[in-house]
Amino acid sequence: MTRDKLIVVAAAIVERDERFLLTQRVKGTHLAGAWEFPGGKCEPGESLEACLAREMMEELAVQCVVGPSILVTRHAYPERTVELHFFAVTISGDPVPQLGQAMRWATRADLGTLPFPEADRELIQLLIARPD
Repeated sequence: MTRDKLIVVAAAIVERDERFLLTQRVKGTHLAGAWEFPGGKCEPGESLEACLAREMMEELAVQCVVGPSILVTRHAYPERTVELHFFAVTISGDPVPQLGQAMRWATRADLGTLPFPEADRELIQLLIARPD
């Protein structure tokens, strides 16, 4: 794997009323149509927390407080390798999609039935297994 094909991503696990905030990847993007936890690629020199705060504002127009790390995982797709950093996040206000993407609040049971990127599999299993 070449260094330029490693993409570092920060993603938010926002849980409210026993439901998780999800967004759907838009048409024309890598893995279009898959559901995901909001977040995005870190810019060079940007901290994971700053990346997540920026992405949440750009994608959903909400301010957030980044909490503890839940999981760090790496997954190799044929065209790129992603290193995902999932954080527990608290948001202020109600998210409003800014990029034309679909958004939903999903239960733990929903997580097992929705199409997610392969890189999210370990996190989904962890969230489904954790009853709190």
